[in-house]
Amino acid sequence: MGAEFGRRSGGQSRISQWLRRRPRPEDTADGEAGREALLVAAAAAGLPLSPAAHPSAYRCSCDRIGCPTPARHPISFAWQTQSTTDRGQIERWARHQPQANFITATGMVHDVLDVPVDAGREALARLLADGIDVGPVAESEGVMDDGRMLFFTLTRGTPEDEDEWWPCELDCHPETTNEHPGLRWHCRGSYVLVPPARLPGDLAVRWIRGPEHALPDPLTLLEILTDECARVAGEPQHEAAAWPLRG
Repeated sequence: MGAEFGRRSGGQSRISQWLRRRPRPEDTADGEAGREALLVAAAAAGLPLSPAAHPSAYRCSCDRIGCPTPARHPISFAWQTQSTTDRGQIERWARHQPQANFITATGMVHDVLDVPVDAGREALARLLADGIDVGPVAESEGVMDDGRMLFFTLTRGTPEDEDEWWPCELDCHPETTNEHPGLRWHCRGSYVLVPPARLPGDLAVRWIRGPEHALPDPLTLLEILTDECARVAGEPQHEAAAWPLRG
């Protein structure tokens, strides 16, 4: 299977090139009005939002010395209960905190499969070429690496038995993501930045496919995502495909 997927068709190559050069929706948005509209659209799609830190020069706006995730973390320790899809609340936050980024709490309505950008671009090209339903996808630019791609999916569910939960710590915690360079599955207890977001060094998080796309089942994306992560890392593909299913 690895050899079969390793071959790239001309169509997939053209899709990959298009993904690299296509206009970003928020690049044409009208300043703060565009920012607010994108946040409201994300909430309308069911993504619960909460305010996050923002860049301050090359540092974080928080008062934590040596912040390990500058401009990438919530403002409040109560972010899980604070996160909401209420339009009025999100508009108030956006207007009263014009510099703030926003996070979306995962494991409530949606999960996020988070992969290196090179693997993500190739995976997205393959998924689209194969006619597989793909939901919202964001790209987060990076300083120490080339960035990440975030594939938004349905959550794994909310079983009645709390012991059935798969907490995000099985893969990584938001503040230890640098220790997990491959695929990260953000579920209960985690969060990701929601576009539009600004990062230190004039970097950003942007939508590649907006929140108007329906959330897919994560398992429909997982094989191709893990296959591409393994290819980029130079690992045997059949070994990498199994580990995100643990728990």
